[in-house]
Amino acid sequence: MAQNVYECLFILDSNRYARDPGGVSGAIPEMIEGLKGEVLANRLWNEQRLAYPINGHRKGTYWLTYFRLESTRLSEFNRACQLNDNVLRNLTLKVDERLVDTLVDHALGKVTAPASNVDDADDDSDDSSDETSDETAEAVAEG
Repeated sequence: MAQNVYECLFILDSNRYARDPGGVSGAIPEMIEGLKGEVLANRLWNEQRLAYPINGHRKGTYWLTYFRLESTRLSEFNRACQLNDNVLRNLTLKVDERLVDTLVDHALGKVTAPASNVDDADDDSDDSSDETSDETAEAVAEG
C-alpha cells in the first residue's frame, strides 16, 4: 500500500511531560515505529494554557511530529493515540508530497534563506525613487 507523509500535532499532558519529558515525548516515535512507520521530525512546539479544559487539564504541551506511514495503518494510529494517557488531543493531516522536504526541514530547524536574484542596478533605481518621493513629500509639506 502507499506510504504517505503525515503531520500530527499532539496536545500532551503538561504535568506528565514536566515530570518525564523524555518518556512522554519518546512514546510518540515508539507508537509510530510500532506501526511500521518512520519518524521524519519530532519536536516540542509550545507549552501554553488551553482555550478550554480537556479532561480537567488547563495547560497542554504541544508536540509536532512528521512521519511516514501506510495509509491503511492510520486508523490504528488514531486508536493508539486515543488509548495513550499522555495524549489529550491530536490532529493528523496528510502532507502534500511537494511540501514534505520544506516542512520537515523547517521542523528540524534547517531554515534556508531564499535565493537573492536582485542586481545592484535594481538597488540603485530603488534609491532614486526614494529620493524622488522624499522631494515630493517636502514639496507637499511646503505648499
